[in-house]
Amino acid sequence: MTTLSAPPRPEPAVKPAPDERPSAPRVVGVFVAATALLLVIVAVHLTQGTSAVGAVDLLRLLTGGDDETARVFVASRVPRLLAGLTIGVALGFAGAALQSIARNPLASPDTLAVNAGAHLAIVSVAAFGIALPALPAGGLAFCGGLVAAGLVMAMSSGGQAGTTRLILAGSATAMALSSVTTLMLLLFEQATIGLFAWGNGSLVQSDLDTLTQLAPVIVAAVAVLMLFGHRLDILALGDDTATVLGIDVRRTRLLVTVLAVLLSAAAVTLTGPVGFVGLCAPVIVRLLGPLVPGVHRHRILLPLSGMAGVGIVLGSDVLLRALMGAQAGVDIPTGVVTTLFGAGILIWLARRHRDAGPTRRPPGGHAAVRSVFFHRTVVAVATVVTIAAVLIGMLAGDTWLLLGDLVNWVNGSTGPAYTFVLDQRWPRVGAALLAGAALAVAGTTVQAVCRNPLAEPGILGITAGAGLGAVSLLTFVPLAGVWAVSGVAGLGAMLAFALVYGAAWRGGLSSDRLVLIGFGAWQGGMAMITFVIVAYDPWNTGKALTWLSGSTYGRTATQVLPVAIALLVLTPAVVAARRELDLMTLDDDTPRVLGVRLERTRLVALGAAALLTSTAVSAVGVIGFVGLVAPHAARALVGGRHARVIPVAVLFGAALVSLADTFGRTVIAPAQIPAGLVTAMIGTPYFVWLLWRSRAAAPPR
Repeated sequence: MTTLSAPPRPEPAVKPAPDERPSAPRVVGVFVAATALLLVIVAVHLTQGTSAVGAVDLLRLLTGGDDETARVFVASRVPRLLAGLTIGVALGFAGAALQSIARNPLASPDTLAVNAGAHLAIVSVAAFGIALPALPAGGLAFCGGLVAAGLVMAMSSGGQAGTTRLILAGSATAMALSSVTTLMLLLFEQATIGLFAWGNGSLVQSDLDTLTQLAPVIVAAVAVLMLFGHRLDILALGDDTATVLGIDVRRTRLLVTVLAVLLSAAAVTLTGPVGFVGLCAPVIVRLLGPLVPGVHRHRILLPLSGMAGVGIVLGSDVLLRALMGAQAGVDIPTGVVTTLFGAGILIWLARRHRDAGPTRRPPGGHAAVRSVFFHRTVVAVATVVTIAAVLIGMLAGDTWLLLGDLVNWVNGSTGPAYTFVLDQRWPRVGAALLAGAALAVAGTTVQAVCRNPLAEPGILGITAGAGLGAVSLLTFVPLAGVWAVSGVAGLGAMLAFALVYGAAWRGGLSSDRLVLIGFGAWQGGMAMITFVIVAYDPWNTGKALTWLSGSTYGRTATQVLPVAIALLVLTPAVVAARRELDLMTLDDDTPRVLGVRLERTRLVALGAAALLTSTAVSAVGVIGFVGLVAPHAARALVGGRHARVIPVAVLFGAALVSLADTFGRTVIAPAQIPAGLVTAMIGTPYFVWLLWRSRAAAPPR
């Protein structure tokens, strides 16, 4: 049985305790304590702001005060406070509902890509200069979020087939939707100005119009969810038991999902996507289970989750402005702080996660044994495709050339115009080619070590670590050289790798735990990148977005050199370990029996993958899905032996990034689409197909 087809396991974190009677005094005490804590946070929140109005001035309003204080209070402080209260309640209720119907402690508007779908819907309209009122915009966000959630739930078997599968499905979908959103922000930069910061969740409100239009929708959805509380309690006992007790399971699950998506879409419409509130709030409440019997009952869980959501949102806003100053509340999205907090909670949850077992191996490991002739044919065809990709990359662009022009350039006999074009073009083609090859080798290694065909360096947080290092250096030291950027990117990647590997180690390395912790590190790293950009270089988001989307624009031969060196040094090392990689895809015991030092081999293999990824990121920026698609496609064609997989994956990865880069700088020339966005839009359908195929192959439950 594989990870992808494992039957659902009970998740204590999301199971209610129907045999526990709620302790009325303790429940009342929890609500009183939560209310008192929220009142303190609200009081502190109202005293913070960019104006000189402080706590004493606000107290004077009780006895009249002055008009200026009243204007600041009504026009600035109250709208921000009410926005935080509203989205905290909405996301808290939505997260608790999604976790309950999926019976999965990691289900949330973020991990189900609801926020990403709603965000894309709003940005798509703004890109074309259409300004919608709050309710139509909320309806559009609702449709986008519902489609995304439906796709993720379908791919992850309703979210019940395992937390790792849910995270992989949700992260891939969110990555693809975010890529399209980023493309909109880049192509329509003037029309979407200001949406980069808003896209990470900002509480800044100019008035109460949007809030007053969305508040009735949120109140109605919250009320209906409370009415469904008893049904959710019964549903948590299992589908069969719920059906016997008269619950229409399918209809209940559908209606609760719609209500949760509606709440999430309303929150996104009001403030943008505020990350991980819907994940953290229910988790915090469920931790009270040992102290407060019956807290898992949904008519207690839901309102407490709403209150916890408010505490997270407003507490993050208070903390941000207390540490960074009042202006930070305007410049830096509150969602950055909640995402960092949520990433920590996710890593903590993942450390408690139990692995699915040692029997998992990638699909393709069982592929039919191919003949030597077939393998050589595949290698020959892949080589021809890669060479063709290089030639097309050299000839295509805003200036189209002929093959004869390329031959003349090689011979040094072209004119100044064509010489200039090709001198500028070949480093881009070389960077794409080598980065694709490096990411393919890294992805092959990561999939073997994790025994999961859906893992890749980006999901393990390595890419985010490299990106954070490079973006930080480019922001604080704009004149930094190529080797400095490569070195800092490598350092960031290795630190991220050390964090993920160390956190995943718990009496041994659990592959599922490694993926979940890596996802948390990836989210935290991307939040830190956003923080660096909006806090220290807010007027240059176009450059940062282009780099984070993976672009070869302006690359020079010097920038290509580090990734070439990494490939020359590390690829032979990975090839030399091909037998160990073959054994690690089986289980943990077989390699040890055959004399493989498993933990040392894992550490070295993942370290090599981290270094290859960091050099690729320093050369072309953040490019996703290459480390997923290339190894899996190679494995499907030539079988699971790494002696055959590695060369085919290298050729596939090089060709994929090269073609994506050529397409991106040609299709709308002279404007350009970053190669990372193209690979994300190519890789996501393939990823969806992989998940759907594995779902169809799963045994009936």
